[in-house]
Amino acid sequence: MKVLAFSDLHMARNRAADLVAASVDADLVIGVGDYCNMRQGLDEAMQMLAGISAPLVLIPGNAESAEELGDAAPEGVHVLHGSGMTLDGLRLFGLGYGVPPTPFGDWSCDLTEGAATEMLDRCDAADVLIVHSPPKGYGDQTSQGLSVGSTAVRDAIERLQPDYTVFGHVHESWGYRGTLGRTQLANLGPKPNWFEVSV
Repeated sequence: MKVLAFSDLHMARNRAADLVAASVDADLVIGVGDYCNMRQGLDEAMQMLAGISAPLVLIPGNAESAEELGDAAPEGVHVLHGSGMTLDGLRLFGLGYGVPPTPFGDWSCDLTEGAATEMLDRCDAADVLIVHSPPKGYGDQTSQGLSVGSTAVRDAIERLQPDYTVFGHVHESWGYRGTLGRTQLANLGPKPNWFEVSV
């Protein structure tokens, strides 16, 4: 299965156009959160992605809530947050929001490590783990060199060992690629990222 994935669109119209154009070659498109800015403009961001005809799976970032994303997402789009699904034999599980809580203020949708662990524990198997926040120590470095990823996400990857874990959130680490056990890790950013996933 040819998968197109992206994160942190943040209302960038040119980036959205590139993703829509690329999606004609995709069997599945995955969005990893932060489509709008500070809870504003989500409907417009969804309209920017409306040209994607492949199956589309989205999780919320910290810039939109799960409820807001569910309301704004076009009909037929799958929104995951502490939940999973199987698509053509591919097992997907998604968890959005900033983990651990960000310093950005009341607008940011965040989870504590404990709350994230409870939600990730609902998953007993996944081929692709879709999370907004990076695992602690992997693709999670800020421009100051701080590691701001999630221990709950890292623990879930170590437990589940999915083929891929895709994330975003930490802009300074966009483009990061690595491994944790047998799992391939990617901090995506808003450009088209391609993965070949076996089912």
